[in-house]
Amino acid sequence: MASSAQSGGSSGGPAVPTVQRGIVKMVLSGCAIIVRGQPRGGPPPERQINLSNIRAGNLARRAAATQPDAKDTPDEPWAFPAREFLRKKLIGKEVCFTIENKTPQGREYGMIYLGKDTNGENIAESLVAEGLATRREGMRVNNPEQNRLSECEEQAKAAKKGMWSEGNGSHTIRDLKYTIENPRHFVDSHHQKPVNAIIEHVRDGSVVRALLLPDYYLVTVMLSGIKCPTFRREADGSETPEPFAAEAKFFTESRLLQRDVQIILESCHNQNILGTILHPNGNITELLLKEGFARCVDWSIAVYTRGAEKLRAAERFAKERRLRIWRDYVAPTANLDQKDKQFVAKVMQVLNADAIVVKLNSGDYKTIHLSSIRPPRLEGENTQDKNKKLRPLYDIPYMFEAREFLRKKLIGKKVNVTVDYIRPASPATETVPAFSERTCATVTIGGINIAEALVSKGLATVIRYRQDDDQRSSHYDELLAAEARAIKNGKGLHSKKEVPIHRVADISGDTQKAKQFLPFLQRAGRSEAVVEYVFSGSRLKLYLPKETCLITFLLAGIECPRGARNLPGLVQEGEPFSEEATLFTKELVLQREVEVEVESMDKAGNFIGWLHIDGANLSVLLVEHALSKVHFTAERSSYYKSLLSAEEAAKQKKEKVWAHYEEQPVEEVTPVLEEKERSASYKPVFVTEITDDLHFYVQDVETGTQLEKLMENMRNDIASHPPVEGSYAPRRGEFCIAKFVDGEWYRARVERVESPAKVHVFYIDYGNREILPSSRLGTLPPAFSTRVLPAQATEYAFAFIQVPQDEDARTDAVDSVVRDIQNTQCLLNVEHLSAGCPHVTLQFADSKGDVGLGLVKEGLVMVEVRKEKQFQKVITEYLNAQESAKSARLNLWRYGDFRADDADEFGYSR
Repeated sequence: MASSAQSGGSSGGPAVPTVQRGIVKMVLSGCAIIVRGQPRGGPPPERQINLSNIRAGNLARRAAATQPDAKDTPDEPWAFPAREFLRKKLIGKEVCFTIENKTPQGREYGMIYLGKDTNGENIAESLVAEGLATRREGMRVNNPEQNRLSECEEQAKAAKKGMWSEGNGSHTIRDLKYTIENPRHFVDSHHQKPVNAIIEHVRDGSVVRALLLPDYYLVTVMLSGIKCPTFRREADGSETPEPFAAEAKFFTESRLLQRDVQIILESCHNQNILGTILHPNGNITELLLKEGFARCVDWSIAVYTRGAEKLRAAERFAKERRLRIWRDYVAPTANLDQKDKQFVAKVMQVLNADAIVVKLNSGDYKTIHLSSIRPPRLEGENTQDKNKKLRPLYDIPYMFEAREFLRKKLIGKKVNVTVDYIRPASPATETVPAFSERTCATVTIGGINIAEALVSKGLATVIRYRQDDDQRSSHYDELLAAEARAIKNGKGLHSKKEVPIHRVADISGDTQKAKQFLPFLQRAGRSEAVVEYVFSGSRLKLYLPKETCLITFLLAGIECPRGARNLPGLVQEGEPFSEEATLFTKELVLQREVEVEVESMDKAGNFIGWLHIDGANLSVLLVEHALSKVHFTAERSSYYKSLLSAEEAAKQKKEKVWAHYEEQPVEEVTPVLEEKERSASYKPVFVTEITDDLHFYVQDVETGTQLEKLMENMRNDIASHPPVEGSYAPRRGEFCIAKFVDGEWYRARVERVESPAKVHVFYIDYGNREILPSSRLGTLPPAFSTRVLPAQATEYAFAFIQVPQDEDARTDAVDSVVRDIQNTQCLLNVEHLSAGCPHVTLQFADSKGDVGLGLVKEGLVMVEVRKEKQFQKVITEYLNAQESAKSARLNLWRYGDFRADDADEFGYSR
């Protein structure tokens, strides 16, 4: 244990005791200490040394629990000051000692000196000199050591030190308290302020006995947030250490035992206190983790006041280096490349409250499960009617709310994915279905952890793990804290209110119900819907929130390639490009909010109509991308021309469904039809709004008086029955009234609702848009609806010109048009129809000058060359104006003709 040295002497003289060395581990009393050697490959040996020739008072002793009649023994006077004198002087210091006597029971008595040799301070003499110990009675004064002790004692008596002072020393007896009546109140009363303490005993690396000062409470303190290997007590009373238990205990002992520390009392567990021990040299909790002597524990990490993330980081440090208890550790994502551990992806679908489908940069799709959370589920067996098919989304309480939260927050957005672990596939058992391999990850958007947000709203719960299960979220502590907040605030699943019920009627394929519902949907015009499922490119399942029903919806006006079908006895292969069409529709509309117009239904009870996503018609888009053809039934639709235009453009590209398209030879009679004169039938209009993409809105001058009269009557009606502020809840697509900056009310349509403070509206009679708080909106009185007078603002675009794609160039053109024609009367002639809106020429009312031609002359726009014969005369005039602007180097042409080399750079195509 300790090195020894033989003191030299004359041969034949009395034997000189061997001098041994050690480090003081613990002071048992004023006359007994434990010394240890240096650690070599494990905890070092230790031995108890009792001081020869002196006696100090006995410390207090608690009665044994096995002896109910026994009483606690208090301190003897001056016993604790003697112990403290030695503790402060010796703990952790190197001493040398000689053994003078050893009893048959093995107790060793000797002299102890501070330092490496016997020239150091004699501890026994120091104690006696301070009046903290006395010479043993009956000792013969016949050697120098006894003489010095006698002198020290006489000096202490003369100076009235310690026990020789006046009084009986009762003030040195501690009022020790071994139990606390109300541990929770005791902890709370300290308000997490550091309490001075002495560590009296180390049970294992993370559990100690501490003496709290100055009130002398003797308490067991468990380190918050961690657990070290322990010593298992066997049936025969012996203890078996778990791996690294002895090393962890020595690590804590060598740093804290009988040291002055401060303890933050954080919580309680029975009579045990949960706390953090602070020492001038560091935080033992974090050190134990960092050295691989401890692991984090979930049940107490939440009360750790200095940041649970610090503990997790320290544990991660040890795991990465495979220190001690982590020597066989394998990371859950050890087999993944870095690019597969962390990546950015686009959310395409929300499967339920804990899983999403994302699209990777490679174009592949991947299912991601949110780590460590569990979606809402049915509790008990009798909650569901056994004769009724379970629809988890609507029948499980809070499942719909959880799905909607994720859908609204994530669909179509890019998210950051950090893979936490891969859960291997598991076979089915009698009670649990089979699961395929799952990638579990932490998903964040804008710095918000989606799983944490779900849990904090009470829309999911946190999974509890075995302590040694490392397959969990990298933000597990935040999830637990979020769940605690949700429980405290009674959110969602933890609410004591009645659970929300979603009575959703599924009328898919129910012909009878569909027939009853059809007139209602036809009258509704455009209805809001959410795309729940995509069967094929043109067949979808929709949820109508206003009507709380599910319908099957077929896109009107197109013929989409059929997908593969399973028929009795055979599998019917899908038509070419059916999968591409399905994927296109999925990526564009799945789980998005859309608007639908129902026109009719088929014999199977499926509704047929038009679907709009962000203002675009899905039927037109499928045709435009050569994934569908126009069906003859579209002829009677208002979208027919848009569909034909899109189909013609797709045919020219000869892609996908038109890959083998051969243009039919034009018959001789066709040119005769095209040689008709250009129709020039100008009507007076009033230009109310110019948009940033050079479109404009006009009012028909002929119906202007009707609008003025309607506005006057509507404002009088509102003045007599003003809307109650905040009573109107805006919904997308609804007509309403909106208060403009001039303080007057106008008719408007809600285009988007960001929040009650941000509602996007479109003024249907003027064409301008604005973002308003809902407090400046109200319900449109039926007497002034669009049925009484249709929306008066009509959108048009300039014919025969290309709108610049370059932002600065486009701004110059828009500014010029605003100066020339906004809020003025002009003459308008429709030249041709296009996918977005009709293309027209516009003339100044007084000069009859062509506004579009004027833009070309100024070099603000380029000419769009069209091949129709009836337009050749006007196109020639436009091209001549363009050449003049080019020669004069006006605006776009100030650097010459840029079109040959870098038209794309300037935002043009020739």
